[in-house]
Amino acid sequence: MAFKPLNDSNIDFLYDAVLELKDKEEAARFFEDLCTINELKSLSQRIVVAKMLTQHCVYSDIVAKTGASTATISRVNRSLSYGAGGYDDIFERLDKKAKK
Repeated sequence: MAFKPLNDSNIDFLYDAVLELKDKEEAARFFEDLCTINELKSLSQRIVVAKMLTQHCVYSDIVAKTGASTATISRVNRSLSYGAGGYDDIFERLDKKAKK
């Protein structure tokens, strides 16, 4: 199945804004303004869960480290298996950057 982005001008505007971020400090300021603390925690939890799943961690270890529910872990796992590949792209880039 080919990836079909959401056709929404508001989402496009968000993506364009994110692509304009220059560094981690700017990203932190932007996301702090954009999201509630709970939204930021949820987003960060999901990406850590995804990373741990790609490292073949078991659910119980992921729950213990992140506090994520098994439902959240399952949802992230489905995204890794059947999603658009966004996690894979980012993790590959982060891994390359870490090796430098």
